[in-house]
Amino acid sequence: MADKVIVTNWTALKKKYGAKTANVDSAIKKMIAADKARGLITILLRVDATADMKKVGGGVVTSAKSEKQNKKAIDKIDAKLSPDYILILGSVDVIPHQSLTNPVFDPGSDDDKFAFSDLPYACDVPYSKDPADFIGPTRVVGRLPGITGDTDPRYLISLIENAMAWEASPPKTYANGFGISALVWKGSTAMSMKNLFGSGSAARLSPEEGPEWTSPLLSRRSHFINCHGALAEPFFYGQKGNSFPVAHEALFVSGKISRGTVAAMECCYGAELYEPDDAHAGIANTYLQYGAYGYFGSTTIAYGPANDNGAADLICQYFLKSVLGGASLGRAALEARQKFAQHAPELDPVDLKTIAQFIFLGDPSIHPVKTTAAPASKTRGMAAAAEGSVSRDDRRRGLLVKGVMISQSQPVARRSTAALSPAVRSSLMKLAAKNLEQPLVMSFDVDRRNPQVRSAFMKGRMAAKSPSSFHVLIGRGKRTGIAPKTRGGTPGQPPIKPLIALVAKEAGGKIVSVRQLFGKRAFLP
Repeated sequence: MADKVIVTNWTALKKKYGAKTANVDSAIKKMIAADKARGLITILLRVDATADMKKVGGGVVTSAKSEKQNKKAIDKIDAKLSPDYILILGSVDVIPHQSLTNPVFDPGSDDDKFAFSDLPYACDVPYSKDPADFIGPTRVVGRLPGITGDTDPRYLISLIENAMAWEASPPKTYANGFGISALVWKGSTAMSMKNLFGSGSAARLSPEEGPEWTSPLLSRRSHFINCHGALAEPFFYGQKGNSFPVAHEALFVSGKISRGTVAAMECCYGAELYEPDDAHAGIANTYLQYGAYGYFGSTTIAYGPANDNGAADLICQYFLKSVLGGASLGRAALEARQKFAQHAPELDPVDLKTIAQFIFLGDPSIHPVKTTAAPASKTRGMAAAAEGSVSRDDRRRGLLVKGVMISQSQPVARRSTAALSPAVRSSLMKLAAKNLEQPLVMSFDVDRRNPQVRSAFMKGRMAAKSPSSFHVLIGRGKRTGIAPKTRGGTPGQPPIKPLIALVAKEAGGKIVSVRQLFGKRAFLP
């Protein structure tokens, strides 16, 4: 039996670190000992080791790049051991993300062919590339990533050491959040900050402030950021009109955030685990390097409204809200995914991308906020640890049931090839003309999956009121921005046209609602 399983690929680690991999092994043993002192049984399983995989009845991962082999290996580990926590150790060059098909892919605007995801590792369903197959997660999963492409294990070891030395703090320690928002999204971010931290909270607005934030602000333990992000860059960007200045930068985070920080980042590519080409790694890696316990963000282009909450706003709020309530970081990620999967009567295509792209980086067993139900510390003793385990088991069973229920009952959007009616097409083109240049129109049928649920929707008034289709119009906005400047005054990429997605809901042959979402991306080619 194991409460927590550390999953890694030793061959891939040795390829990166050579003889220094022995230092990683030493750090893992210290983590196992530290967990034991807290009453947590932790084991290491190497997906590339025959002996380890034989213990769980699984096949060996012969290629570290094989997403299918890695998915099957973690499925076998969970099926045999049913751990409360699964900790993936290593970046994507050790255990890869699962590449889920982006439902709203468009080479001219949303050019993510895939949403790179750890979500399938949290789901008890077979390997697939369809995000709709993974809307009902049941497992508590996190990742201590290391840095992609590095050859020195000191960074990864520092993350292990930080994670094993965690301490829970009183709720008030995390109650005063640090928020940053692009000025154009101040309405949405104000709602998020109020929902998380109360009516007296307020986000800092870029470009009115930043990016050299003061130490008192950066030292707050809860961070919530709603800005633009860019592919393979250590910056987040604000926006005012046509100006897109740097709002947050890895350089200015270094050494200034508090140990124990928990961050929820809505920005595009905010949790991208790219290989840095200079001395500065991405913001996600930098937060973890300087002591953050947990980081929740997107690997690809994320979406949200300007003056309301939806998509990235919601899933980030759900994560941080669970953390503030005393959940372990891994449980907070699971609860956020499950709550997001049920936030609407049906999951539209942008919802599916959202749940796929947001990942949790950190040790899932850490409880940053102290509550009476938190796991036992060394001073509380084994009896208290056993009591904590029982309550944890109850929670896991409840989350398992909920995940299965979501998988079987939640309607989702699936791509349709049916021709649009002239009336619907005319309505969509009028919408597009107001907002977009050369938009792509994608249509999706609502799949109600479970026959009983499908039958219930077809009866009585629900048949007329329930949407039959979603239509997504996606493209570049009509207003062109000014190229921003990056650190040191170097000109940024070419002028910006905002990425916009209009999600229209069809029922009874008519468009009954439309929501406008903005891509949280700084640059478009």
